[in-house]
Amino acid sequence: MLAVILSFLILLSFLILSVPVASSIAGVAIIIGTFFSDYPIFSSIGELTWSTSTEYILLSIPFFVLLGELLLHSGMARKIYFAINVWLSWLPGGLMHSNVAASTFFSSISGSSVATAATITTVAMPQGKKYGYEEGLFAGSIAAGGTLGILIPPSLNLIIYGFLTNTSIPALFMAGLLPGIVLALLFMFYIFIHDKYRNSAKKEVEKYTWKQKFSELKNFVPTLSLFALVMGTIYTGLATPTESAAIGVLGALAIIYFSKLLTKEVLIKSIEGTMKTTGMIMLIILAANFLNYVLISIGLIDEIEYFLEDLNISKYMLLFVITIIFIVLGLFIETLSLMVITIPIVAPIAISMGFDGVWLGIYLIILIEMALITPPVGLNLYVVQSIRKSGSVVEVMKGCIPFVLIMCLMAFLLVLFPQIALYLVQFV
Repeated sequence: MLAVILSFLILLSFLILSVPVASSIAGVAIIIGTFFSDYPIFSSIGELTWSTSTEYILLSIPFFVLLGELLLHSGMARKIYFAINVWLSWLPGGLMHSNVAASTFFSSISGSSVATAATITTVAMPQGKKYGYEEGLFAGSIAAGGTLGILIPPSLNLIIYGFLTNTSIPALFMAGLLPGIVLALLFMFYIFIHDKYRNSAKKEVEKYTWKQKFSELKNFVPTLSLFALVMGTIYTGLATPTESAAIGVLGALAIIYFSKLLTKEVLIKSIEGTMKTTGMIMLIILAANFLNYVLISIGLIDEIEYFLEDLNISKYMLLFVITIIFIVLGLFIETLSLMVITIPIVAPIAISMGFDGVWLGIYLIILIEMALITPPVGLNLYVVQSIRKSGSVVEVMKGCIPFVLIMCLMAFLLVLFPQIALYLVQFV
């Protein structure tokens, strides 16, 4: 257990010193391997790096990132937001409903929470200020809505979970769909109740005619068709997740082209963003894979399993311990790093205790979602605040508190009703 404590302290120290995440993880692996392992682990770095980086399923990551980047830089995301707002503006808290609904829809295409939060913030915040919304809650609805990007398919995080645990990606995508929709509806229900009884908007939002509503469908239907194309090819077995991601990129290019939004600048920015994001993700995965190899080589995984067996705790007590660990670590560690460090250790133990691997993936992703909007390292908080450019990030943090509690409720509902995640899996 000394290795566990030392690993965490070293990693936390590196992150506090702003050492890049991949370098921090690799540094921990090198230090632990040097002092605790009797095996020549460093001679395996080349083979480990090569075998990991050539995994076919990981090829889907740059394609899904490029898909989101194209929609972001072309301005299609802005059109989606206003189209949804036209339909939802009549509800109490109308613009905040649009924040959540647009985040849900855009995340289902981009698969990235940070990209979703950045995009919706850019479009929505000026509208929120114009109509006098309570800025903290308004910004919180964007940050929380952005977290749905790692739950609703196609999700980069679900792909990484499937890679780390050898779980079916199509099954994970199908399992994440219903919980993602339910969580979005719970967000919107809270907004409805809050606005109806607390009147968070000072001004009446503009009303739209039915003609205007149907007119806006031209901005909504193409991207909805793109989602159906990407996910449909996966669920019907016509394409693998990697192939469907490539099909999605072609579909996005076609939509942008016929919308007369495809320019050289859009392509350059999209490709640059894809290269940066993919490079970051792959470096973290490679470093984490090396760290996991080191931990296995020193027998840490076996020690943890033996320790849990000696405790003789129930599977649900184990789940409670895992939940607390993820919530606490999520306060200090970025979400992708949290996944690749913990899941290779936690998932095998939980699955051996009787939890379904697909269900466990969705449950852990919801816990990881919380890390995106909980201080001090919640990425979405700072993304929203940096684009908002007014007030304090503390206002955004306070605005996110109700949504964090709703995520806790969603995790509890998954434990009580596992079929929320597993019902659609039977159709894969």
